[in-house]
Amino acid sequence: MDTASAPTSSKKRVLVGDQAPDLAVETQTGETINLRDLWQKKALVLFFYPKDNTLGCTKEACAFRDQYEVFSEAGAEVVGVSSDSVESHQSFAEKYRLPFKLLADKGGHLRKLFGVESSLGIMPGRVTYVIDTKGVVRHIFSSQFMATRHVDEALAFVKQL
Repeated sequence: MDTASAPTSSKKRVLVGDQAPDLAVETQTGETINLRDLWQKKALVLFFYPKDNTLGCTKEACAFRDQYEVFSEAGAEVVGVSSDSVESHQSFAEKYRLPFKLLADKGGHLRKLFGVESSLGIMPGRVTYVIDTKGVVRHIFSSQFMATRHVDEALAFVKQL
């Protein structure tokens, strides 16, 4: 499903206009950060992806990498999230020269807080959130199969902030 905002369901899901959840999460360098510390400095583009080193996820991460300076110039920080380990993230970031933080969402706690559902019942969902400096979700894009479109959608919205 490709949508500009998350669909509604009986499960709690973060929607446009909601306050983004905050959680302390470990980065690929082993540093623990709180999401609020990121969005208080600049807009945050938080992209959830299924798994390091898979075809679609690599394309998505590299597309964010290739537009990273444009996001920075527009006043946004880019951060990726998956349930992979710190070590997996570190290797992935080094291999593809990713300039942004990757969060190791052990146990999928952050994914659950945002309400990012699995696709096809088995694959962790691919959803991108644009969060403003007050922590309010301003845009959501969900598409499991259009991985690089997440970058275009987020960048177009960030430029409007």
